Amino acid sequence: MSSTESPSVPAASVLPRVAPVRVGEGERLRSVGLPGVTLSVRSRRPAREGLPPALYVHGLGGSSQNWSSLMAELDGVVDSEAVDLPGFGDSPPPDDGDYSVTGHARAVIRYLDAAGRGPVHLFGNSLGGAVTTRVAAVRPDLVRTLTLVSPALPELRVQRTAVPTGLLAVPGIAALFTRLTKEWTAEQRVRGVMALCYGDPARVSPEAFRHAVEELERRLRLPYFWDAMARSARGIVNAYTLGGQHGLWRQAERVLAPTLLIYGGRDQLVGFRMAAKAARAFRDSRLLTLPDAGHVAMMEYPDVVAGAFRDLLAQAANGSGESAGAVVDARS
Repeated sequence: MSSTESPSVPAASVLPRVAPVRVGEGERLRSVGLPGVTLSVRSRRPAREGLPPALYVHGLGGSSQNWSSLMAELDGVVDSEAVDLPGFGDSPPPDDGDYSVTGHARAVIRYLDAAGRGPVHLFGNSLGGAVTTRVAAVRPDLVRTLTLVSPALPELRVQRTAVPTGLLAVPGIAALFTRLTKEWTAEQRVRGVMALCYGDPARVSPEAFRHAVEELERRLRLPYFWDAMARSARGIVNAYTLGGQHGLWRQAERVLAPTLLIYGGRDQLVGFRMAAKAARAFRDSRLLTLPDAGHVAMMEYPDVVAGAFRDLLAQAANGSGESAGAVVDARS
């Protein structure tokens, strides 16, 4: 997205009132004002004092709620916070309308600098994987470890099932899609998203499905919902075309933090074949493959992802590089 493109949404101060965001048991939600952006941050009360801090960054169309199950699994391991990127979850649009990968990364960096919690154990999924890769590359002082779940890194051959999502980046497509699907119910939309993102949508509990429908109904009332989706999708496409030192694969090579890579065998948005390339690009990497998982392994198999992260911590604490590039195939 051009840096000169002006936001086309109303200011946060005049946004309509909508239903409150759901806050799960043991969680709290707060709003943090930063230069040019206001972020909503979800957290859990740490099980004890002195736990190392962790920050989680969601993917396109997601929110901090995507990390609730994993955050609960890691109680007693890290002091968890999950951020809603600008324009998503409960965070209003950024003041400058910048939804690029760099813009989102800048928001994460501003929060970490202001909070003074760094270095953190940084997690990212999909778009959040691209964002956190950029954060780890340009601000290594803020990152202890990096855990990437199906990161949105450039692919030469994009899966056909991912094409509709990429088309959101085309100007006018979001508005057209909104008109064509105006009769769709929130339940229909959520079922479609889950069919795309989960390896097995049947794993979603009725309660979780109901919560997802309620959250989508809330977001659809926000006048900037589709704008944030379209511009963030455009930001991913633009990031894929960048070369040189700003290219995401080049930045992956610059990441110094021990990195855990998690890829799902049934992922319809990020190609499973990219796992091996990612393991080679990140200099100190461990690769976990989940053949039955889709695009959101931290929601489908939070216990397995938590176990892999604990292993990463143990290896990093031992200072051992023996497992760099190691591949684990976890079959459920």
